[in-house]
Amino acid sequence: MHNGVLLITGASSGIGAATARAAAREGYKLVLAARSSDKLNALAQELGPENVLPYTLDVTNMEQQQAMVEQAIETFGRLDAVFVNAGRGGSPGGFSDADHTAWREMILTNVYGAGLTIQACLPALKRSKGQVVLTGSAAGRTTIPGSMYSATKWAITGIGYNLREELRGTGMRVTLIEPGMVDTPFFDEPPEYALEDRDVANAVIYALSQPAHVDVNEILIRPTPPVE
Repeated sequence: MHNGVLLITGASSGIGAATARAAAREGYKLVLAARSSDKLNALAQELGPENVLPYTLDVTNMEQQQAMVEQAIETFGRLDAVFVNAGRGGSPGGFSDADHTAWREMILTNVYGAGLTIQACLPALKRSKGQVVLTGSAAGRTTIPGSMYSATKWAITGIGYNLREELRGTGMRVTLIEPGMVDTPFFDEPPEYALEDRDVANAVIYALSQPAHVDVNEILIRPTPPVE
């Protein structure tokens, strides 16, 4: 069993909530962050409130991010890992016709918010020689016509690579988790074939559970195509 402290953004549903459940089973103490206080509080009650700190925030607000980390340290005394997972989709229409206001919110959440989470957590993670895990995407590894969402995930790929180089020699580790299609509330209609959120959670736990001398740089995980 693990006795470390893991912070998860976008923790109220989907991959974030599945990872929280998997990490709780491994013995982690958890800081769970999202916009939805009702969902966070329900998840905290499910997992055991004595080991979970739910924290409602907007990831694009640095003051809230810093306050969350301060509360985590005050509650649990340390921070060992962060799962930078908060994200949102865009709108259909490609670069020609998409709702540009949806672009703004998506880019701010997926890219700027991820950067703020990293920066807010780094001082505590440097003290613990901790780990940063980021939710990238297979969409950040391929060309998708007209997809600004894919562009934000290319940005996460770049953040992961560049952060790893910044932290080289510190004992810290950086892992990109890059799932293909996942059946989560992200989609209005269930995909034809897809991973389950717990499949991605298992990949996160695998990366976190490696000994200190093993740095899992990337996990690209896709659903198996259906049998023809």
